[in-house]
Amino acid sequence: MTILYSDPVFLKHDTGDLPENAARILPAMRRASQLAMHAHLRQRSWTEVSDAVLERVHSQQYIRFVKEFCEQGGGHIAEDTVVCPDSYGVARMAVGAVCDAVEQVVQGKAERAFCLVRPPGHHAAPESALGFCLFNNVAVGARLAIEELGLERVLIVDWDVHHGDGTQEIFWEDGQVGFLSIHRSSFYQNTGTAAETGAGKGLGTTLNVPVESGTSREHYCELFTAAVEQLAAHIRPQLVLISAGFDAHKDDPIGSLGLESEDYARLTRVVLQMADVHANGRVVSVLEGGYNPGALADSIEHHLLEMAST
Repeated sequence: MTILYSDPVFLKHDTGDLPENAARILPAMRRASQLAMHAHLRQRSWTEVSDAVLERVHSQQYIRFVKEFCEQGGGHIAEDTVVCPDSYGVARMAVGAVCDAVEQVVQGKAERAFCLVRPPGHHAAPESALGFCLFNNVAVGARLAIEELGLERVLIVDWDVHHGDGTQEIFWEDGQVGFLSIHRSSFYQNTGTAAETGAGKGLGTTLNVPVESGTSREHYCELFTAAVEQLAAHIRPQLVLISAGFDAHKDDPIGSLGLESEDYARLTRVVLQMADVHANGRVVSVLEGGYNPGALADSIEHHLLEMAST
């Protein structure tokens, strides 16, 4: 069984004319609701993340700053990140969805889950917002799995076209949470070189695959498959989290790396097959980027159909 987390509450995060806006996910939400009639896909309600769980990644001071900034009317909380009065509560609901999904999957109540949430999270660091992100959704989910649910090893696979710099920073020296990012090279933030592999206890648990613009779809998928197999063999994860950005799509206005919607079905199968080998099939996928509403809806449909397959 695969759980779908999707709710109109995510439309309340008003970012003005930024590419990361409510309109981008509307077609995807409609498509996902139609797919929810699938025999192996069900929707579930949940509540926002608790302070105690959110603080496993973000400091009390930063959480308070975001709350007060939103309460005072919002605006540019970072140069490229805009919030409104509702954004704080919406962001906590996004993290809450991921945490509930992790609990359901780890406890064996579902095999997989997809969180169609916003704001995205993979650029958010413990003390800062960045790149449309307020709280790092997947990072909080990973910490919950390790520190409360008793897992020892988690792998985060990030296929957003942008490097997941916030996630990498959080787990750089962790040792229990592996991080794989395949992304466009020499792009936003200019981080994520192949030389960045972690430090201390986390040395060797970070794997970056920067991809040049113009790389063929086939070669991209080959690079991704090899990287997933390599890091999974090293980490031997008990749970896999996907930072599922769909902005490497050829029609994406920001990040295009030339992928087609159906390529995301192939990427998904690679992760699911790896999770079957190492993690008893346990996968939680979380929306990150994707800024062409039609391409995003098509890509998510391919992804979700694979996630809901038996």
